[in-house]
Amino acid sequence: MEVPVCGLVGFYGDCDARTDVLHAMMNSIVHRGPDNEGEYSDATVALGFRRLSIIDIDEGAQPIFNEDRSLVLVFNGEIYNYQALRAQLIDLGHTFTTHSDSEVLVHAYEEYGADMLPKLRGMFAFAIFNAQTGDLFAARDYFGVKPFYYYHRDDVFVFGSEIKSILLHPGVDKKLNLAALDNYLSFQYGVPEQTFFTDITCLPAGHYLEVTPQRNADGVLVDFHTTLARWFEPSFEIDESITMDEAVERLDAAMTDSVSAHRIADVEVGCFLSGGVDSSLIASYFSGQKAFTVGFANDGYDETDYAKELAAHCGLDHYTKIIEPEEFWQVVPRVQYMMDQPLADPAAIAMYFVSAIAAEKVKVVLSGEGSDELFGGYNIYQEPYAVGKAQRLPLPLRKAAAAVALRLPRFKGQSYLARAAQTVEERFIGNASIFSLAEKKRLLAQPGLATAPQTLTRPFYDCARDWDDMTKMQYIDINLWLVGDILLAADRMSMAHSLELRVPYLDRDVFAVARALPTLLRVSPAQTKAAMREVAKRHVPQNSAGRKKLGFPVPIRVWLRQREYYDLVRAEFDSDAARQFFQVPELLRLLDDHRNSKADNSRKIWTVYMFLVWHKAYFGTEAPHAA
Repeated sequence: MEVPVCGLVGFYGDCDARTDVLHAMMNSIVHRGPDNEGEYSDATVALGFRRLSIIDIDEGAQPIFNEDRSLVLVFNGEIYNYQALRAQLIDLGHTFTTHSDSEVLVHAYEEYGADMLPKLRGMFAFAIFNAQTGDLFAARDYFGVKPFYYYHRDDVFVFGSEIKSILLHPGVDKKLNLAALDNYLSFQYGVPEQTFFTDITCLPAGHYLEVTPQRNADGVLVDFHTTLARWFEPSFEIDESITMDEAVERLDAAMTDSVSAHRIADVEVGCFLSGGVDSSLIASYFSGQKAFTVGFANDGYDETDYAKELAAHCGLDHYTKIIEPEEFWQVVPRVQYMMDQPLADPAAIAMYFVSAIAAEKVKVVLSGEGSDELFGGYNIYQEPYAVGKAQRLPLPLRKAAAAVALRLPRFKGQSYLARAAQTVEERFIGNASIFSLAEKKRLLAQPGLATAPQTLTRPFYDCARDWDDMTKMQYIDINLWLVGDILLAADRMSMAHSLELRVPYLDRDVFAVARALPTLLRVSPAQTKAAMREVAKRHVPQNSAGRKKLGFPVPIRVWLRQREYYDLVRAEFDSDAARQFFQVPELLRLLDDHRNSKADNSRKIWTVYMFLVWHKAYFGTEAPHAA
């Protein structure tokens, strides 16, 4: 009897119309839980949550307490091994009043403290308030599937599942964090743990936070002491003795078990389905249920035919939608508002539409996020093999050759020479790399804001120093790209439609298999996701198991050369808002060069445009709660 996913909010201290503030915060995330709500309030703290009912509708209402009500929990997520944990805790003397997974968290914290976290199998973000001490303990799951944000400044501490709820607290001073814009222009997303709002922090994946109120001699709250600690490290421990046959057996068993656990619900569970290997493997377990696919009418941007064939093979009821350009562009402002922070991944908007059609039929879907990061699915992960031969030459020679090549007119192989002259630490900041340092300096109205993105990636490379280049790239993406882009979009776009999205690849036990795989069983010179594709061949047709990675292809490049959408973007680029942050002539040059086919600037244009749309949603004169 699991408690369903929801949204949580909370804050310390008193404020004008305290109850009204709590309710407004809860209502701002009603999409995360439209079925019911709950709250707790005492002299120290106020907690609230919204609930989406999937399992155990009658039990497990939150907030939930331990036996003496000294601990109070608000929780967003699912704990898949809660029944086994519950039995263990009962044997240890704990008394339960419900059969919910949320109550397991309370008693596990009583018994183990922060050491409870590695015992959990699931997706989660939660906060436990100690009514006796006034302390707060908050934690986020292994890979950051579920979100948690907090604002801390002096005597104000506010937290929630989404930033938009935090902004409603009267003690929160809403200010744009310009450092986040600088990083966004490199990465295309707000890089955790930083956010676009000053003093609002994203609790990083695999971390917990301890909050202790600080009071003066008169007992007045003046500040908070916070301790942030990492409890899970997605490190690789490669076992080169593992053969392909052994890898396939282990991975098949782990995925079978994970999908089974993620399908537990008292409502029908569907799945997202493209024609690729990630969703295909998950769908192969879904005979008789529902699958959902979206595509675009433009040539090369529609995977619905591949998905239709696979759905027929798996015996699925298949629902598809072709997204028209007009409706795609119309929802962009809502998408950016729901996202909380600008995200320049066009696939996020495709996720919005596939979530919409799924929500008409089911309350829960399984999706393939995480497979590429864990098992080596991105084509760029083959780059170390491509530049390997050239990198046998001395580094000074390679850098000299690249310097000469880059001064010449464009020619085939120019980019190869440039990449071969760099170490992986220099050339790879993640799956997306939009504006270089030099380009940011030309683009920004305040060029001094521009920093090298390698400043952010360097600490992660330091942790990965002993691994091969391809594994280093995976580690960078797991820590940055996965949580900052992929999982942000998955959570916000599904929750925008009150749809619970579950990710079987991002399972504790699946990662235990992935982290041990030899590099060549993840990515070889000839194939990405080598071992996983062999597993897929057991379950799905060869053309699905072997398909090249496409993601959610979106025809932004094509649309930006059409007059209607060129004019729409140009109006934003030539606006007063754009002048606050950018050199408008540089923006217009990027746009015109793309329209005239002098260059493919679509990703750069989209990145700036998404920021401006987001800025209007949160800081424009018509924005909710506009400053």
